[in-house]
Amino acid sequence: MLKALAGTRIAIGVSAWATPRFAGRLFGLDAAGNPQSPYLARLFGVRDIALAWGALGSSGDARRQWLLLGLACDGADAVAGVAGGRAGYLPAVTSALVTGTALTALGLGALALREA
Repeated sequence: MLKALAGTRIAIGVSAWATPRFAGRLFGLDAAGNPQSPYLARLFGVRDIALAWGALGSSGDARRQWLLLGLACDGADAVAGVAGGRAGYLPAVTSALVTGTALTALGLGALALREA
């Protein structure tokens, strides 16, 4: 589970960092309408890369801490996705995509934590 979680985090993180506008469009975000969105995507991307790297490069209690940090971030991302949909600044499809992605990562993280 750890490798699946880390691979997912790295893939999403690298794509958000390297091609922030394209990655945003994949999730239904309006990158053209928000010129600051590449900056925000890169913040998100590097966070996911750091979470993956930390979990893969550690063991024992340190790995548990990295996984717990990931769970906290993924939980917050899921809440943000729902809040964005309810407040109307995220379209319904985008809200579902970002929330679903966060919940998937949350599930993978919980399984990886159980294995740790």
